[in-house]
Amino acid sequence: MSDPAPRPLRSLLIIGSLLLALSGCDAVQQKLGLEAPAAKLARDEAEGKAVGGACRQSGRAIEDCYSIYSWLPKAAVYEGWRDMDIYMRENKLETVEPQLPPPQPPGTKTKKPAEKKPAAPVAEETAADTKGNQKEGSSH
Repeated sequence: MSDPAPRPLRSLLIIGSLLLALSGCDAVQQKLGLEAPAAKLARDEAEGKAVGGACRQSGRAIEDCYSIYSWLPKAAVYEGWRDMDIYMRENKLETVEPQLPPPQPPGTKTKKPAEKKPAAPVAEETAADTKGNQKEGSSH
């Protein structure tokens, strides 16, 4: 009887196969959209701090920030808001007015804005009516 592979080589192949299979678990979870609870918590905490800081910089009240970003942890939002408040006071920074409306919470559908009718024809009609009325008034 001949051994197809020496014992150390066989052990190395088994260990290598196990390591390869275990390293694929994260890739499989990522492809399926699964996330470890600890990773999700860390991501939400970081996002909450960033959002809280942005809310303070834009002059939003902390209560407004909580209600707009209700899916983020309040403690993280508050911590970010408080840190930005301290930073802005120390550096005498003014608030920056937001240019866009707040985002929709995840899982809600956004409605497409209704198309607006052009305003130019209405303005032309009004101008023509005004000129006609002036002519009528001056002939009397």
